[in-house]
Amino acid sequence: MSKKHYLSSFVLLLLSGNIALAQSQWTLQRCIDYALENNISIKQKKLTNLQSKEDVSQSQAALFPSVSFSTNQNVSYRPFAETTVTLENGTMTTNSNTVTYNGSYGINANWTVWNGNKNRISIKQNKITEETTALDVEQESNSIQEQIAQLYVQILYENEAVKVNEEIVKASQQQVDRAKTMVEVGSLAKVDLVQLEAQVAQDKYSLIQAQSQLANYKLQLKQLLEIHDDEDFDVAIPDVNEEKILYPIPNKNEVYNAAMDSRPEIKSKILDIESSDLAIKSSKAGYMPTISLNAGIGSSNSSASDNSFAQQIKTNLNNSVGLTLSVPIFDNLQTRTNIRKAKYAKQNSELQLQEAQKQLYSTVENYYLNASNSQQQYVYAKKNEESMKESYELVSEQFNLGLKNIIELTTGKNNLLQAQQTLLQTKYTALLNLSLLNFYKNGDLAL
Repeated sequence: MSKKHYLSSFVLLLLSGNIALAQSQWTLQRCIDYALENNISIKQKKLTNLQSKEDVSQSQAALFPSVSFSTNQNVSYRPFAETTVTLENGTMTTNSNTVTYNGSYGINANWTVWNGNKNRISIKQNKITEETTALDVEQESNSIQEQIAQLYVQILYENEAVKVNEEIVKASQQQVDRAKTMVEVGSLAKVDLVQLEAQVAQDKYSLIQAQSQLANYKLQLKQLLEIHDDEDFDVAIPDVNEEKILYPIPNKNEVYNAAMDSRPEIKSKILDIESSDLAIKSSKAGYMPTISLNAGIGSSNSSASDNSFAQQIKTNLNNSVGLTLSVPIFDNLQTRTNIRKAKYAKQNSELQLQEAQKQLYSTVENYYLNASNSQQQYVYAKKNEESMKESYELVSEQFNLGLKNIIELTTGKNNLLQAQQTLLQTKYTALLNLSLLNFYKNGDLAL
């Protein structure tokens, strides 16, 4: 095999490995798309929406007449029936008719012509219910997306926290190695070495905690995505630069106004008020008369008759058409009660809309404040982290020269760790809240 062929095979193998690695890593958008397709809560909401569509079809069909076919088949036994004698064409026939068979057949139609417009109001109500259940699907989808974003950002935070702890462990181990040399030459007491080794153990414990927390957030994200197998799961780590962290925060009122026009929880409450108006009209229809038409065609046959089955059906054929008018006079205050209850329901729907608007504003304001505070804190946290890092490096050098003691070294390292964790927290808090503000503003959730 030629060197060129070997090189080509190596490149293909490398590319296939990179493709497999990319496919095993989940971006935020991939997580969202997968959850919207597979999450059980969303599937349940979709099924509810399909049921409401069937209710619309049923209420529309109620405008048309209903048609049914019925038949009765009876056998009669009369053990003490009198014997009859029939003389026909000089022939005498005796018949006791102790057992007889009778059958009846009919096709009936009923049509509610007018019932105070309840049937058409019912169609409108069911259509509103259909729209509401569709909004429920959208609302559940938004909720799932927000949960995914929060877990995803938490994973990014913990991923960097693990790296920070790894660096701390590495630095601590280097200090131990250096301290062992200093103990051997007599420039450091052995008790200080023991303290450094204990600190390494503590740092490793903190690293394991961070790794465990990272694994826990990944598990929560898998469960949210409805992934329950043992397949390797890892998220793609995007480039989160300072430009994203300090991106201009959208205006709070603009976000709120946009959310008022687009968020499904607000649209759903508005539809509830419309449905309440229709419920009031439907209740008032209880005072209206009801007009219905009915029609039928039927026939019958009996074994007691000498005529053939076809002749009996023809002879006994009957048709009927009827009109029914029902005028309510007194219904034990049922209609009045229904009207009042419907009005109370409308008032409650209006209050629920106000509550949803208030909750939406509170949510937007909370994201806005968190984003604003985190951006400001990030600037100072970054400067503090740089200062603590420089201070720790200086203390480490002085410790190696015997100018600083173990307490000062440990304090410097703890200060650096705290500064790094604060920087990470402000960084990803700003990123998350900026993303959620844009999600509420334009419906696009991206980091």
